[in-house]
Amino acid sequence: MVKFGNYLETNQRPEWKPYYINYKALKDLIKLGAQEAATETVGQDGSPRETSLSVVRAFRKQDSAEERFFKRLEAEVSKVGAFTAELVSSLRNKMSVLQAEVAKVVDKSRDDPEAEKQRQALLEEAKKYADEFLALEKYVNLNYMGFHKILKKHDKNIPTAPCRQFYVAHLHNQPWVQGNYSDLMVQLSVLYSQVRGDQLAEAAGGSAQAFKRSTTKYWIKTDDVTAVKKIIIENMPVFVFNPENYTGDSQLVNSVYFDNESLELYHGRLDKKPGALAIRIRWYGPNEPKGKSVCFVERKTHRESWKGEKSIKERFTLPEERIVPYIEGEYTVEEYADGLRAKGKSEAEVEKASILFMEIQRTIEAKQLKPFVRTQYMRSAFQMGHDRTVSFTLDTNLIMLKENPEGHPTCSLSGRWYRDPKLPIHRTEITKFPHAVLEIKLALPDGEAPPEWVQNMMSSGLITEVHKMSKFIHGTAVLFPELVQAVPYWIDDESIRESIKQSGPDPNEISSSALDANAAERHSRKPRRRGLDPAATLNHPLLGEAPTLALMQGSGQDKEYMETPWWNPFYRHDGPRTSIPQRLEPKTFLASERTFLSWLHMAITLSSIAAALLAFASTAKKTTDPMHALSKNLVEFIALMLLPLGVFIVAYALMVFLWRNSQIALKQASYIDDRRGPLLLATLVVSALSAIFVVSCMDLYDQINSGQFTPSPAPPVPASPPAMEFMH
Repeated sequence: MVKFGNYLETNQRPEWKPYYINYKALKDLIKLGAQEAATETVGQDGSPRETSLSVVRAFRKQDSAEERFFKRLEAEVSKVGAFTAELVSSLRNKMSVLQAEVAKVVDKSRDDPEAEKQRQALLEEAKKYADEFLALEKYVNLNYMGFHKILKKHDKNIPTAPCRQFYVAHLHNQPWVQGNYSDLMVQLSVLYSQVRGDQLAEAAGGSAQAFKRSTTKYWIKTDDVTAVKKIIIENMPVFVFNPENYTGDSQLVNSVYFDNESLELYHGRLDKKPGALAIRIRWYGPNEPKGKSVCFVERKTHRESWKGEKSIKERFTLPEERIVPYIEGEYTVEEYADGLRAKGKSEAEVEKASILFMEIQRTIEAKQLKPFVRTQYMRSAFQMGHDRTVSFTLDTNLIMLKENPEGHPTCSLSGRWYRDPKLPIHRTEITKFPHAVLEIKLALPDGEAPPEWVQNMMSSGLITEVHKMSKFIHGTAVLFPELVQAVPYWIDDESIRESIKQSGPDPNEISSSALDANAAERHSRKPRRRGLDPAATLNHPLLGEAPTLALMQGSGQDKEYMETPWWNPFYRHDGPRTSIPQRLEPKTFLASERTFLSWLHMAITLSSIAAALLAFASTAKKTTDPMHALSKNLVEFIALMLLPLGVFIVAYALMVFLWRNSQIALKQASYIDDRRGPLLLATLVVSALSAIFVVSCMDLYDQINSGQFTPSPAPPVPASPPAMEFMH
């Protein structure tokens, strides 16, 4: 394991070296502080309980290593903050100059070679500034990690004076940590778009609507988000739907999902049942929805894609003041239709919206649905205007929280449809997702591949596909572990394990079903170690002793551990698996069985030939000539070469069949083809046949040399009848 000091030295930018955290100096001060703490004595009676203002005390050194450590730590934090602000300011100035230069050539004809040359130069300049922004983010992340590491080392070496928990909160409030520089990404996106000369599609219709649309979701590590944004904006602009609700390159999205006490909608979506519903109410922007503010009532319906059906997403708008009456059934479809007609909507539009209005309202009433869980995130969208042939959404700062607060009246009882923002949020009522979620939406003609840059990004290692990932399903499973009957496969992924633990119940809250009275009493008397992070003792009912899944690349797995030994094609890793459970079709087992039967057919053929040869050899006349010992046993030799080979093929085919069926049953998206077995068996067959050929050639050579080999005589030519016989 590489020590952080060496890691910092290796990954820092040489020209910025003086502005990184001085990790070695802080570590040396911690060592001195630990030595002082070990030699410091208070007296025989320990820490005094009383004091006197008139007693002269022994001289104590004021400039202790501990004090110097905190002074140096604060100086390092200020140094990093000042340098970050300087870099951001310099980058803004450079981009402003570049924007002015782009404005000079943006209207020039693309047929002008000189103007095209200028555009390429400006494009390279923009890419250079994007790389500088990535370097800045790496600088911030390295220093941020360094401060976390040094505070952890301090508490470990000086447990009598823990400071990590307090100082980390102080660190989080630093401008260089909390700063929002995403407006630089928007500025870069505009520059790229202008230099490329993007033609944005109009809102009315679009060719993409005639094509089949596929959606795939990916996880992105937080420190890779900017790198992914850079790749996208180099090829596609940021799409700003409503500039008033955007902060930088994104806008806040809140979605309130509905369900009942049996989690009927959750389990339906998790199992992908045909017709499974998801009903939510969504609003955009940082402000609390009130009065006339627009909210979107949405319904998602799952359809089986293998049947040629498409999942459906439908929605209509309502003002916030109408949401509660709508949920309670007091706001009728007739009133809604009259409102649409007053806005000038056509009868066809009114009828379509009214049907959806009525169906969702009836579903809420019939299934006794209520506000259950909320998802909140900052969403960035990337697409060419209203052309959705290729589009992206990137969700960051993702959290899920319970809509009905613990220890307070539910939304229904308080006459609300979303949680009262004035109420405090307990740790068990919220879960923070540690990764960003990227959604790639492609609406391409059949047979057409995605653009090359999209394919390169998919295979870059920066994004990890998570099949059918759902924020609603994740939030419900984590926040309501006592109600769920099944959980999504990604729950036990090691990269999100710690975030799930943070939503787990207090370890001191032990139910009577878990421990008896005596055990509970012993647990309550157990002392807590000083300086121990409370989060380290947290757990979650859904988590096992160790993670069994590792979806993210580089999430703690060793390369040596991940590789499969060449000599064992069926090697199974003992740690978390990196594959994703997939849909299981019955024909998969039948295909495996057909493959097994094909191997058996070949094995039976070889074995039958060998058995027939042995039977023939047992009845054949043997020669006693010592010169022909090889010839005497040639048939047995051939049979004994083929018979073990046939038995080996049967055993190997059975082993592969059982292994493949077990892999299929696990629903793992991994290779289940036997890549080495056919080569091995083909080699053995070729070797056996080659040996038989060589031995046969030797036997033939032996017979020729001994003079006993004579070619078969030609058949005799029949004699012609005498001519006289025909005359008579």
